[in-house]
Amino acid sequence: MKVLAINSSPMMGEGNTSLILNPFLEGMKEEGATVELFYTKKLTINPCQGEFNCWVKTPGKCFQNDDMQMLDPRMRNADILVFATPVYCDGITGPLKNLLDRTIPQVYPFFELRDSHCRHPLREDTKANKVVLVSNCGFWEKDNFDPMIAHVKAYCKNGDNEFAGALLRPHGGALKVMMEMGAPLDDIFDAAKEAGRQLVRDGRMSEQTLNIVSRELMPRDMYVESANQYFREELEANTKIGRKENPSFYQD
Repeated sequence: MKVLAINSSPMMGEGNTSLILNPFLEGMKEEGATVELFYTKKLTINPCQGEFNCWVKTPGKCFQNDDMQMLDPRMRNADILVFATPVYCDGITGPLKNLLDRTIPQVYPFFELRDSHCRHPLREDTKANKVVLVSNCGFWEKDNFDPMIAHVKAYCKNGDNEFAGALLRPHGGALKVMMEMGAPLDDIFDAAKEAGRQLVRDGRMSEQTLNIVSRELMPRDMYVESANQYFREELEANTKIGRKENPSFYQD
C-alpha cells in the first residue's frame, strides 16, 4: 500500500501538526505501508493559472515546470493521501491550497452525474484514493475544523476519492508546553499511531481512536488564560530585548 503525506505547516517537522502526523505515519509503516512525506515549504508549487491547457491542449499535463511534475504522478498512484495542515483563517494553508488546485490535470474536463451532482471523472491513470486530514488548531473548540473538513470532503467528492476521516488536535498550542511539564499525553500519540495501523489494516479508523486524538487537554478557561498570559509575557519581553524567534506556544 502506497501512502503519500503532505505536511503544509511552515514549521515542518518541528510544529504541533507534526506531533500528530508523525505517529500516524509510523502506525501505517508498522502495518507494511510504504510512506513518503513531503513538506510544502521545501517544494516550489506555483498557483494554477486557470488556462485549462491541462484539459484541452496537453491533456492530463500542466504546462508549469515546477515540483508538481514530481508530485503529480505520486498522487495519482497513491492508495492513501494524507493532507496535514494547521488551521489558517478557518481553512488549509495557502501552499496546500495551491497544491490541490494543481491537481485538476488528474480529472477529465467532461461532466458526469454522480449522486445527482455534476462532477469530473478521474483519468484512467489516476487512482481513487482514500484521503485523510491531519490538522492542528490554536483555538480550543473542535468545531473550528468544520470549514476545513467541509472543503476536504468536497475535494474528495469532486475527484471521486474517499474521505477516510480526520485526526484533529484542537487547542494544540498546549501540546508542547504540557509535554515539557511532563503531563500524561501518551494516549494521544498512541491513538494517532493506532489510527494509522487501523487505516492500513482495516481500511478505516475507529471513531473512538480519533476521539482520543482530539481529547480535551485542559478546561477552556484555563487554556485561554494560559495563552493570554504567554503572549503578554512575550510582548513584554520582546519590547525590552527585541523579537524572539518562533514562540513555542503557538507553533503550528
